[in-house]
Amino acid sequence: MTQSYRIAEVTNQQQTLIAMVEQDERAAYFYIWPAEPFRSQFAVRGCWLRNLLPAPAHEDRAAMEQGIPPLLSAEFCRTLEAEPILDPAGLQVIWEPTDDGAALWYQGQLLAVIPGWSLYQDKQVSFSAACIKENCLTAPLGSASTNGYYAQAEKHRLFWRDWHDGHLWEPMQHDMLQCYQAQFGESLKYYSVDQGNWPPMAISQHYHQGSWYFLTLGMSIRPMPGVDFLYEDLAPQYRRTELAMAIDAEVMTEENAVQMASALASFAHFPWARLSWLGEGHTLESAVAPVGFEGFLLSGELAEQGGQFTLPKREGEKVNLLWATPVTTAEREFAENDDNGGNLLVSRLREAGGNHIFRPRQQVVESQN
Repeated sequence: MTQSYRIAEVTNQQQTLIAMVEQDERAAYFYIWPAEPFRSQFAVRGCWLRNLLPAPAHEDRAAMEQGIPPLLSAEFCRTLEAEPILDPAGLQVIWEPTDDGAALWYQGQLLAVIPGWSLYQDKQVSFSAACIKENCLTAPLGSASTNGYYAQAEKHRLFWRDWHDGHLWEPMQHDMLQCYQAQFGESLKYYSVDQGNWPPMAISQHYHQGSWYFLTLGMSIRPMPGVDFLYEDLAPQYRRTELAMAIDAEVMTEENAVQMASALASFAHFPWARLSWLGEGHTLESAVAPVGFEGFLLSGELAEQGGQFTLPKREGEKVNLLWATPVTTAEREFAENDDNGGNLLVSRLREAGGNHIFRPRQQVVESQN
């Protein structure tokens, strides 16, 4: 029986996925496994790396039938000869900033890429340096000039290197606070919500024209997972966001407002903790929603002029600001019952005179008994 040996294992930032390199006496493979809570939601993705025996003339069906990693047949291989076994010391896994895909480097050279968007569909998609023709196991990695995923892998490597140096947060923090203070006055309090982990994330608190304002900083450092798959070329318009909350000071004390706004601290981690994304019309449940409400609706469209302003771009990409407003159980169910339900709920709230600033209001949908 062929015995595979795991020679590398690296979890992503939120420990939702695990990248592994395995090899036996026949072949070497790169895998991304979902962590236990996500096993029923996402499939394992694999990428052939190299044959450690001479390439067979035909498809290695015998191995597939036995459930062992197959050799790649000769017509798809860079070399027909057996390649050297991989040295674990030379391997480096670099995750995409979205946390759902990864690249494998070996002795300073890019060996393979499993793109993040491939997590959200059924077909196996990967790119291997040792492959010269697309097949069921992988596709050619090529070079930075012939394959966008190669170029992205190099860009991601620089992204992590630059953030590891620790000099990028301070200027971003400064620009974000300047932007918020231009809209809502001086930042009165500043709450770190990253638990000491990367990436740095915080909430800035302001008081402006009779309302408390709370706005996140740091979410937009990373693109959100899944957006590239959903929006493809339009993804740069949707994959970065910051969140905000506004509360009328006449209806809630500062202490209660801070408690309600603490929902933003968990929401800020949501995309990467759940391998999902946040956008216009999305809803989230929360235990700190005010009495009578069950969660929050996220919307930029709900904001009136004072809540719609341009945030500093990140890596040349637009950053969306989504306001969190409390919703009832019936409203949340209405929003989640249809693909366009969230947008319909935003429209109903606006028709009822609602905006991004929370005040007591009547429910805008009928309760389902």
